[in-house]
Amino acid sequence: MDLRAADLAHSFHPQTNLALHASVGPLTIARGEGVWLETDDGRRLLDGMAGLWCVGLGYSERRLVAAATRQLETLPYQQSFGHRAHEPGIRLAADLAAIAPAGLTRAFFATSGSEAVDSAVKLAWYFWNARSEPGRKRILARRRAYHGVTVAAGSLTGLPGIHGGFDLPRPFAIHLTAPHAAQQARPGESEAAFTARLADELEAVIAAEGAETIAAMIAEPLIGAGGVILPPAGYFAAIQPILRRHGILLIADEVITGFGRTGRMWGCETFDMVPDMLVCAKQLTSGYQPLSALMVSEAIYATVAEESGRRGSFGHGFTYGGHPVACAVARETLALYRERDIVGAAAAKAPRFQRRLAALNQVPGVREARGIGLIGGVEMADAADAARVQAAALWEGLIVRAVVDTVAICPPLVIGDAEIDLLFDRLEAALRSV
Repeated sequence: MDLRAADLAHSFHPQTNLALHASVGPLTIARGEGVWLETDDGRRLLDGMAGLWCVGLGYSERRLVAAATRQLETLPYQQSFGHRAHEPGIRLAADLAAIAPAGLTRAFFATSGSEAVDSAVKLAWYFWNARSEPGRKRILARRRAYHGVTVAAGSLTGLPGIHGGFDLPRPFAIHLTAPHAAQQARPGESEAAFTARLADELEAVIAAEGAETIAAMIAEPLIGAGGVILPPAGYFAAIQPILRRHGILLIADEVITGFGRTGRMWGCETFDMVPDMLVCAKQLTSGYQPLSALMVSEAIYATVAEESGRRGSFGHGFTYGGHPVACAVARETLALYRERDIVGAAAAKAPRFQRRLAALNQVPGVREARGIGLIGGVEMADAADAARVQAAALWEGLIVRAVVDTVAICPPLVIGDAEIDLLFDRLEAALRSV
Protein backbone atom coordinates (compact mmCIF):
# COMPACT_ATOMS: atom_id res chain seq x y z
CA MET A 1 0.00 0.00 0.00
CA ASP A 2 1.15 3.53 -0.77
CA LEU A 3 0.79 4.95 2.76
CA ARG A 4 1.01 8.58 1.71
CA ALA A 5 -1.71 8.16 -0.91
CA ALA A 6 -3.91 6.20 1.48
CA ASP A 7 -3.52 8.84 4.18
CA LEU A 8 -4.42 11.65 1.79
CA ALA A 9 -7.42 9.68 0.53
CA HIS A 10 -8.89 8.45 3.81
CA SER A 11 -7.39 9.93 7.00
CA PHE A 12 -8.98 12.81 8.94
CA HIS A 13 -6.19 14.39 11.01
CA PRO A 14 -6.87 16.17 14.31
CA GLN A 15 -5.36 19.59 15.09
CA THR A 16 -4.25 19.95 11.47
CA ASN A 17 -4.72 22.45 8.65
CA LEU A 18 -6.65 19.97 6.51
CA ALA A 19 -6.51 22.14 3.40
CA LEU A 20 -2.73 22.38 3.69
CA HIS A 21 -2.39 18.66 4.47
CA ALA A 22 -3.44 17.80 0.94
CA SER A 23 -0.16 19.28 -0.33
CA VAL A 24 2.11 18.66 2.69
CA GLY A 25 1.14 15.05 3.35
CA PRO A 26 1.90 12.98 6.46
CA LEU A 27 5.11 12.57 8.42
CA THR A 28 4.79 8.83 8.94
CA ILE A 29 6.57 7.44 12.02
CA ALA A 30 7.54 3.77 11.76
CA ARG A 31 9.28 2.97 15.05
CA GLY A 32 10.72 4.44 18.23
CA GLU A 33 13.43 3.60 20.75
CA GLY A 34 14.24 5.68 23.83
CA VAL A 35 14.04 9.36 22.81
CA TRP A 36 14.43 8.57 19.11
CA LEU A 37 11.87 8.07 16.34
CA GLU A 38 12.38 6.73 12.83
CA THR A 39 10.23 7.66 9.85
CA ASP A 40 9.06 5.23 7.20
CA ASP A 41 11.82 6.52 4.92
CA GLY A 42 14.56 5.95 7.51
CA ARG A 43 15.10 9.43 9.02
CA ARG A 44 16.05 9.50 12.72
CA LEU A 45 14.38 12.25 14.75
CA LEU A 46 15.00 13.27 18.35
CA ASP A 47 11.55 13.53 19.92
CA GLY A 48 11.60 16.80 21.84
CA MET A 49 7.88 16.54 22.62
CA ALA A 50 7.60 13.05 24.19
CA GLY A 51 4.96 12.25 21.59
CA LEU A 52 2.33 14.71 22.77
CA TRP A 53 3.71 15.61 26.23
CA CYS A 54 3.23 11.99 27.29
CA VAL A 55 5.97 9.41 26.56
CA GLY A 56 7.85 9.92 29.82
CA LEU A 57 9.64 6.58 29.73
CA GLY A 58 10.60 6.87 26.08
CA TYR A 59 9.72 4.46 23.30
CA SER A 60 9.82 0.66 23.34
CA GLU A 61 10.09 0.19 27.12
CA ARG A 62 9.97 -3.61 27.27
CA ARG A 63 8.35 -3.83 30.71
CA LEU A 64 5.33 -1.85 29.55
CA VAL A 65 4.97 -4.08 26.50
CA ALA A 66 5.16 -7.14 28.76
CA ALA A 67 2.58 -5.71 31.19
CA ALA A 68 0.12 -5.12 28.35
CA THR A 69 0.77 -8.58 26.91
CA ARG A 70 0.21 -10.35 30.27
CA GLN A 71 -3.07 -8.52 30.79
CA LEU A 72 -4.26 -9.20 27.25
CA GLU A 73 -3.64 -12.89 27.84
CA THR A 74 -5.45 -12.86 31.20
CA LEU A 75 -8.39 -10.46 30.99
CA PRO A 76 -8.35 -8.33 27.82
CA TYR A 77 -11.48 -6.35 28.71
CA GLN A 78 -13.87 -5.74 31.56
CA GLN A 79 -16.07 -2.81 32.51
CA SER A 80 -16.68 -1.12 35.84
CA PHE A 81 -20.41 -0.34 35.65
CA GLY A 82 -22.87 -1.75 38.19
CA HIS A 83 -20.40 -2.90 40.88
CA ARG A 84 -18.06 -4.70 38.43
CA ALA A 85 -14.34 -4.50 39.13
CA HIS A 86 -11.02 -6.04 38.10
CA GLU A 87 -7.70 -6.35 39.86
CA PRO A 88 -5.63 -3.93 37.74
CA GLY A 89 -8.23 -1.18 38.21
CA ILE A 90 -8.57 -1.74 41.95
CA ARG A 91 -4.82 -1.77 42.46
CA LEU A 92 -4.25 1.29 40.25
CA ALA A 93 -6.83 3.33 42.15
CA ALA A 94 -5.00 2.43 45.39
CA ASP A 95 -1.61 3.23 43.81
CA LEU A 96 -2.83 6.68 42.74
CA ALA A 97 -4.41 7.42 46.11
CA ALA A 98 -1.05 6.60 47.75
CA ILE A 99 0.86 9.21 45.70
CA ALA A 100 -1.82 11.84 45.03
CA PRO A 101 -1.74 15.22 46.74
CA ALA A 102 -3.10 15.06 50.28
CA GLY A 103 -6.82 14.40 50.57
CA LEU A 104 -7.43 13.01 47.08
CA THR A 105 -8.48 9.45 47.83
CA ARG A 106 -10.77 8.30 45.00
CA ALA A 107 -9.99 7.60 41.35
CA PHE A 108 -12.51 7.73 38.50
CA PHE A 109 -11.08 6.43 35.21
CA ALA A 110 -11.61 7.63 31.64
CA THR A 111 -9.51 7.37 28.49
CA SER A 112 -8.36 10.94 27.76
CA GLY A 113 -7.68 14.23 29.45
CA SER A 114 -10.71 15.76 27.74
CA GLU A 115 -12.99 13.04 29.10
CA ALA A 116 -11.55 13.44 32.58
CA VAL A 117 -12.05 17.22 32.47
CA ASP A 118 -15.64 16.73 31.29
CA SER A 119 -16.10 14.31 34.18
CA ALA A 120 -14.78 16.90 36.62
CA VAL A 121 -17.24 19.49 35.31
CA LYS A 122 -20.17 17.08 35.55
CA LEU A 123 -19.05 15.97 39.01
CA ALA A 124 -18.91 19.59 40.19
CA TRP A 125 -22.47 20.13 38.94
CA TYR A 126 -23.65 16.88 40.52
CA PHE A 127 -21.96 17.80 43.81
CA TRP A 128 -23.60 21.21 44.05
CA ASN A 129 -26.99 19.83 43.04
CA ALA A 130 -26.61 17.30 45.85
CA ARG A 131 -25.74 20.14 48.23
CA SER A 132 -28.96 21.98 47.27
CA GLU A 133 -27.08 24.72 45.42
CA PRO A 134 -28.24 24.02 41.86
CA GLY A 135 -27.39 27.55 40.72
CA ARG A 136 -23.66 26.79 40.80
CA LYS A 137 -23.04 26.03 37.14
CA ARG A 138 -20.33 28.44 35.99
CA ILE A 139 -16.72 27.22 35.75
CA LEU A 140 -13.79 29.63 35.93
CA ALA A 141 -10.81 29.05 33.64
CA ARG A 142 -8.01 31.19 32.17
CA ARG A 143 -7.21 32.51 28.72
CA ARG A 144 -4.38 30.60 27.04
CA ALA A 145 -5.26 27.51 29.11
CA TYR A 146 -5.69 24.13 27.45
CA HIS A 147 -8.10 21.62 28.99
CA GLY A 148 -9.14 19.55 25.99
CA VAL A 149 -11.44 19.70 22.98
CA THR A 150 -14.75 18.08 23.91
CA VAL A 151 -17.70 20.44 24.34
CA ALA A 152 -17.14 21.06 28.06
CA ALA A 153 -13.33 20.81 28.07
CA GLY A 154 -13.09 22.81 24.84
CA SER A 155 -15.23 25.54 26.39
CA LEU A 156 -12.80 25.78 29.31
CA THR A 157 -9.79 25.86 27.00
CA GLY A 158 -8.87 29.50 26.48
CA LEU A 159 -7.55 29.31 22.91
CA PRO A 160 -9.43 30.79 19.93
CA GLY A 161 -8.17 28.03 17.64
CA ILE A 162 -10.09 25.45 19.69
CA HIS A 163 -13.28 27.56 19.66
CA GLY A 164 -13.51 28.83 16.09
CA GLY A 165 -16.16 27.10 13.99
CA PHE A 166 -17.37 24.90 16.86
CA ASP A 167 -19.70 27.35 18.65
CA LEU A 168 -17.45 27.33 21.69
CA PRO A 169 -17.11 28.30 24.44
CA ARG A 170 -20.49 27.44 25.90
CA PRO A 171 -21.98 30.00 28.32
CA PHE A 172 -20.99 28.17 31.52
CA ALA A 173 -17.29 28.99 30.97
CA ILE A 174 -15.77 32.21 32.33
CA HIS A 175 -12.22 33.05 31.25
CA LEU A 176 -9.88 35.12 33.40
CA THR A 177 -6.64 36.86 32.39
CA ALA A 178 -3.81 34.47 31.56
CA PRO A 179 -1.16 34.48 34.32
CA HIS A 180 1.42 35.39 31.69
CA ALA A 181 3.63 38.14 33.06
CA ALA A 182 5.67 38.52 29.85
CA GLN A 183 2.55 39.61 27.95
CA GLN A 184 -0.03 40.62 30.54
CA ALA A 185 1.96 42.59 33.12
CA ARG A 186 1.69 46.34 32.71
CA PRO A 187 4.80 48.47 32.08
CA GLY A 188 6.72 48.74 35.33
CA GLU A 189 4.38 46.32 37.13
CA SER A 190 6.26 43.99 39.48
CA GLU A 191 5.54 40.27 39.60
CA ALA A 192 3.94 40.70 43.04
CA ALA A 193 1.74 43.51 41.76
CA PHE A 194 0.73 41.43 38.73
CA THR A 195 -0.25 38.54 41.03
CA ALA A 196 -2.27 40.92 43.22
CA ARG A 197 -4.08 42.28 40.15
CA LEU A 198 -5.02 38.77 39.04
CA ALA A 199 -6.37 38.05 42.52
CA ASP A 200 -8.36 41.29 42.42
CA GLU A 201 -9.78 40.30 39.04
CA LEU A 202 -10.90 36.96 40.47
CA GLU A 203 -12.66 38.72 43.35
CA ALA A 204 -14.33 41.14 40.95
CA VAL A 205 -15.57 38.38 38.63
CA ILE A 206 -16.99 36.41 41.55
CA ALA A 207 -18.73 39.54 42.82
CA ALA A 208 -20.15 40.32 39.39
CA GLU A 209 -21.35 36.80 38.63
CA GLY A 210 -22.33 35.90 42.19
CA ALA A 211 -20.51 33.17 44.10
CA GLU A 212 -23.77 31.22 44.21
CA THR A 213 -23.49 30.72 40.41
CA ILE A 214 -19.90 29.41 40.33
CA ALA A 215 -19.20 25.71 40.84
CA ALA A 216 -15.43 25.49 40.37
CA MET A 217 -12.25 26.88 38.91
CA ILE A 218 -9.96 24.74 36.75
CA ALA A 219 -6.27 25.53 36.35
CA GLU A 220 -3.13 23.87 35.07
CA PRO A 221 -0.23 24.28 37.53
CA LEU A 222 1.58 25.68 34.51
CA ILE A 223 -0.18 26.34 31.23
CA GLY A 224 1.15 23.78 28.75
CA ALA A 225 -0.31 23.78 25.25
CA GLY A 226 -1.17 27.46 25.58
CA GLY A 227 2.53 28.35 25.54
CA VAL A 228 4.35 26.79 28.55
CA ILE A 229 3.39 29.67 30.83
CA LEU A 230 4.55 29.58 34.44
CA PRO A 231 2.37 31.39 36.98
CA PRO A 232 3.84 34.45 38.67
CA ALA A 233 5.25 33.97 42.16
CA GLY A 234 2.55 33.54 44.79
CA TYR A 235 -0.25 33.12 42.26
CA PHE A 236 -1.97 30.07 43.74
CA ALA A 237 -1.32 31.28 47.29
CA ALA A 238 -3.23 34.43 46.33
CA ILE A 239 -6.22 32.89 44.57
CA GLN A 240 -6.90 29.79 46.67
CA PRO A 241 -8.10 31.65 49.80
CA ILE A 242 -10.53 33.58 47.59
CA LEU A 243 -11.95 30.37 46.15
CA ARG A 244 -12.26 28.79 49.60
CA ARG A 245 -13.97 31.86 51.04
CA HIS A 246 -16.64 31.64 48.34
CA GLY A 247 -16.97 27.85 48.45
CA ILE A 248 -15.65 27.40 44.90
CA LEU A 249 -13.98 24.06 44.14
CA LEU A 250 -10.48 23.99 42.64
CA ILE A 251 -9.72 21.47 39.88
CA ALA A 252 -6.05 20.90 39.05
CA ASP A 253 -5.43 19.90 35.44
CA GLU A 254 -2.24 17.80 35.70
CA VAL A 255 -2.61 16.13 32.31
CA ILE A 256 0.78 17.53 31.21
CA THR A 257 2.45 18.34 34.54
CA GLY A 258 1.77 15.11 36.44
CA PHE A 259 4.33 12.36 37.11
CA GLY A 260 7.57 14.29 37.31
CA ARG A 261 7.47 16.78 34.46
CA THR A 262 8.17 19.80 36.73
CA GLY A 263 10.74 17.97 38.87
CA ARG A 264 8.15 16.89 41.45
CA MET A 265 5.58 14.11 41.19
CA TRP A 266 2.83 16.69 40.73
CA GLY A 267 2.78 20.24 39.44
CA CYS A 268 0.58 20.96 42.46
CA GLU A 269 3.61 20.32 44.66
CA THR A 270 5.79 22.60 42.56
CA PHE A 271 3.34 25.51 42.58
CA ASP A 272 1.62 25.03 45.97
CA MET A 273 -1.83 24.09 44.73
CA VAL A 274 -4.25 22.33 47.09
CA PRO A 275 -7.02 21.04 44.79
CA ASP A 276 -10.38 19.43 45.51
CA MET A 277 -10.08 17.42 42.29
CA LEU A 278 -7.16 16.52 40.05
CA VAL A 279 -7.14 15.37 36.43
CA CYS A 280 -4.21 13.30 35.15
CA ALA A 281 -3.46 11.34 31.97
CA LYS A 282 -0.57 11.25 29.43
CA GLN A 283 2.44 10.15 31.55
CA LEU A 284 0.12 7.97 33.67
CA THR A 285 0.81 5.22 31.11
CA SER A 286 3.77 6.93 29.42
CA GLY A 287 1.38 7.22 26.47
CA TYR A 288 1.44 3.46 25.86
CA GLN A 289 -2.30 3.09 26.54
CA PRO A 290 -5.17 5.61 26.55
CA LEU A 291 -6.06 6.24 30.19
CA SER A 292 -6.92 9.21 32.38
CA ALA A 293 -7.95 9.56 36.00
CA LEU A 294 -9.99 12.06 37.95
CA MET A 295 -8.89 12.10 41.59
CA VAL A 296 -11.36 13.53 44.10
CA SER A 297 -11.47 14.21 47.82
CA GLU A 298 -13.32 11.94 50.20
CA ALA A 299 -15.71 14.78 51.04
CA ILE A 300 -16.76 15.17 47.40
CA TYR A 301 -17.04 11.41 46.97
CA ALA A 302 -19.21 11.04 50.08
CA THR A 303 -21.65 13.70 48.85
CA VAL A 304 -21.82 12.17 45.37
CA ALA A 305 -22.26 8.66 46.76
CA GLU A 306 -25.15 9.77 48.96
CA GLU A 307 -26.83 11.54 46.04
CA SER A 308 -26.41 8.47 43.82
CA GLY A 309 -28.27 6.49 46.48
CA ARG A 310 -31.19 8.90 46.27
CA ARG A 311 -31.20 8.78 42.47
CA GLY A 312 -30.57 5.06 42.18
CA SER A 313 -27.26 5.39 40.34
CA PHE A 314 -24.36 7.68 39.49
CA GLY A 315 -25.27 8.04 35.84
CA HIS A 316 -21.87 8.75 34.32
CA GLY A 317 -19.07 6.57 32.95
CA PHE A 318 -17.33 5.25 29.84
CA THR A 319 -17.16 1.84 28.16
CA TYR A 320 -13.36 1.91 28.16
CA GLY A 321 -12.83 3.83 31.40
CA GLY A 322 -10.45 1.85 33.58
CA HIS A 323 -9.72 -0.66 30.80
CA PRO A 324 -7.77 -3.52 32.43
CA VAL A 325 -4.93 -3.44 29.88
CA ALA A 326 -4.50 0.31 30.32
CA CYS A 327 -4.61 -0.04 34.12
CA ALA A 328 -2.00 -2.80 34.03
CA VAL A 329 0.30 -0.62 31.92
CA ALA A 330 -0.28 2.35 34.24
CA ARG A 331 0.64 0.25 37.28
CA GLU A 332 3.86 -0.86 35.59
CA THR A 333 4.58 2.75 34.59
CA LEU A 334 4.21 3.90 38.20
CA ALA A 335 6.42 1.01 39.32
CA LEU A 336 9.14 2.11 36.89
CA TYR A 337 8.88 5.72 38.07
CA ARG A 338 9.38 4.47 41.61
CA GLU A 339 12.08 1.83 41.03
CA ARG A 340 14.20 4.00 38.73
CA ASP A 341 13.49 7.22 40.62
CA ILE A 342 12.44 8.81 37.35
CA VAL A 343 11.13 11.92 39.12
CA GLY A 344 14.37 12.41 41.04
CA ALA A 345 16.42 11.81 37.90
CA ALA A 346 14.33 14.36 36.00
CA ALA A 347 14.92 16.90 38.76
CA ALA A 348 18.66 16.21 38.60
CA LYS A 349 18.72 16.79 34.82
CA ALA A 350 16.56 19.91 35.02
CA PRO A 351 19.39 22.41 35.75
CA ARG A 352 21.22 21.43 32.55
CA PHE A 353 17.97 21.55 30.56
CA GLN A 354 16.97 24.94 31.96
CA ARG A 355 20.49 26.38 31.53
CA ARG A 356 20.48 25.49 27.85
CA LEU A 357 16.92 26.81 27.53
CA ALA A 358 17.77 30.14 29.19
CA ALA A 359 20.70 30.63 26.79
CA LEU A 360 18.20 30.84 23.93
CA ASN A 361 17.15 34.25 25.26
CA GLN A 362 20.23 35.56 23.48
CA VAL A 363 19.05 34.37 20.06
CA PRO A 364 17.57 37.12 17.85
CA GLY A 365 13.80 36.83 17.47
CA VAL A 366 13.24 35.18 20.86
CA ARG A 367 11.01 37.17 23.20
CA GLU A 368 11.36 34.85 26.20
CA ALA A 369 12.69 31.35 26.85
CA ARG A 370 11.16 29.92 30.03
CA GLY A 371 10.47 26.64 31.76
CA ILE A 372 10.82 24.42 34.80
CA GLY A 373 11.91 20.83 35.26
CA LEU A 374 12.00 19.11 31.86
CA ILE A 375 9.53 21.37 30.09
CA GLY A 376 10.22 24.61 28.29
CA GLY A 377 8.86 27.15 25.88
CA VAL A 378 10.56 29.60 23.53
CA GLU A 379 8.19 32.50 22.87
CA MET A 380 8.88 34.26 19.59
CA ALA A 381 8.69 38.01 19.09
CA ASP A 382 6.86 37.31 15.83
CA ALA A 383 4.14 34.74 16.58
CA ALA A 384 4.32 33.35 13.04
CA ASP A 385 7.95 32.36 13.63
CA ALA A 386 6.91 29.57 16.02
CA ALA A 387 5.58 27.44 13.15
CA ARG A 388 8.66 28.28 11.06
CA VAL A 389 10.95 27.13 13.86
CA GLN A 390 8.98 23.90 14.19
CA ALA A 391 9.55 23.21 10.48
CA ALA A 392 13.22 24.20 10.65
CA ALA A 393 13.77 21.96 13.69
CA LEU A 394 12.34 19.00 11.79
CA TRP A 395 14.87 19.70 9.06
CA GLU A 396 17.56 19.58 11.78
CA GLY A 397 16.25 16.20 13.00
CA LEU A 398 14.29 17.44 16.02
CA ILE A 399 10.59 17.33 16.82
CA VAL A 400 9.23 20.33 18.74
CA ARG A 401 5.75 21.86 18.66
CA ALA A 402 4.52 25.34 17.82
CA VAL A 403 1.77 26.39 20.25
CA VAL A 404 0.30 29.86 19.70
CA ASP A 405 3.45 32.06 19.61
CA THR A 406 5.74 29.60 21.40
CA VAL A 407 7.95 26.64 20.51
CA ALA A 408 7.26 23.98 23.14
CA ILE A 409 9.85 21.46 24.33
CA CYS A 410 8.89 18.46 26.45
CA PRO A 411 11.23 15.47 25.89
CA PRO A 412 10.87 12.03 27.48
CA LEU A 413 11.90 12.11 31.14
CA VAL A 414 14.55 9.48 30.36
CA ILE A 415 16.51 11.83 28.09
CA GLY A 416 20.24 11.81 28.84
CA ASP A 417 22.64 14.74 29.23
CA ALA A 418 24.18 14.29 25.80
CA GLU A 419 20.73 14.13 24.24
CA ILE A 420 19.69 17.31 26.09
CA ASP A 421 22.69 19.08 24.56
CA LEU A 422 21.88 17.68 21.13
CA LEU A 423 18.26 18.79 21.46
CA PHE A 424 19.27 22.36 22.22
CA ASP A 425 22.02 22.41 19.60
CA ARG A 426 19.45 21.49 16.99
CA LEU A 427 16.82 23.87 18.35
CA GLU A 428 19.27 26.78 18.39
CA ALA A 429 20.25 26.01 14.81
CA ALA A 430 16.57 26.06 13.83
CA LEU A 431 15.98 29.35 15.67
CA ARG A 432 18.97 31.00 14.02
CA SER A 433 17.98 29.76 10.58
CA VAL A 434 14.53 31.35 11.00
